Amino acid sequence: MFRRKLQALDYHNPSGFNCKDETEFRNFIVWLEDQKIRHYKIEDRGNLRNIHSTEWANQYEKYLKDVSCPFKSQERQEGIDWLLGLAVRLEYGDNAAKYQNAKPLTTEATKSVEPLINLDVNNPDFKAGVMALANLLQIQRHDDYLVMLKAIRILVQERLSTEAVAKSNSSKEGLPVALDKHTLGFDTGDAVLNDAARILRLLHVEELRELQTKINEAIVAVQSIIADPKTDHRLGKVGR
Repeated sequence: MFRRKLQALDYHNPSGFNCKDETEFRNFIVWLEDQKIRHYKIEDRGNLRNIHSTEWANQYEKYLKDVSCPFKSQERQEGIDWLLGLAVRLEYGDNAAKYQNAKPLTTEATKSVEPLINLDVNNPDFKAGVMALANLLQIQRHDDYLVMLKAIRILVQERLSTEAVAKSNSSKEGLPVALDKHTLGFDTGDAVLNDAARILRLLHVEELRELQTKINEAIVAVQSIIADPKTDHRLGKVGR
C-alpha cells in the first residue's frame, strides 16, 4: 500500500514495512520526522523519539495536529499515507533540480512491462482487495490470487468498459405484448400464474428463434464452402 512512496523516500525496507507492528510503526514515524518532514526543531523531537514512553500515543496525536494532518491517530493507515505524501512533496521541494532533470521512462519500455508483474501477491492487503472484488463481481475463487485478479481485469474490460456499457444501453426495448391474445394451452386456475406461464413461453419461443437464426447462419456458411469447390488439376490423370 505504501511501497511506492517509501521507495521514493529511500526507506530501508519499503516492501516489508508493517504499520501494524507498534514498534516498527513508532520507529517509522521518528525516521519520517527526523529525515524527511523535519517539522520540529531537533531539540523539540525528544518526546516523539521516546517510542517506549506511555505518553507516545498522545505525542503522536499532537504531532498529527501540528503538521495539520486531517486524520486522527486511530486512522493509522490513512495518517501514514498522508504523512508520506507530505514527505514526498517536501523531498521534491528540497531536490527540485534533481527531479526536473530526471528522464522519464520510454514509452516502449513502459508498454513492455506486464502491469501485474510487480505485485506482491503475498501481501494481506492485496489478497483482501482481490477477494472483495471477486465477491462483488461474483467471480469464482481460485487458490492463486493473481489468476483471480486477471479474471477480474478480463471481466471489467469485457463487461464494464465504456464500449460495453454503451452497447448495453443502446439495446432496443421490446414491443408491448398483449398476453391475453396468446393461448396458453392449459389453465393453472390462477390468472397471475397463467400470465407468468405465457411470459415464460414467449421467452422460450424467442430463444428458439435466436437458435434457429444461428443454425441458419451456420448452414449458409457451410453451403458457401461446398458450393464453390476448388479443383486441384494436379490430382487428376487420364487413363490408367
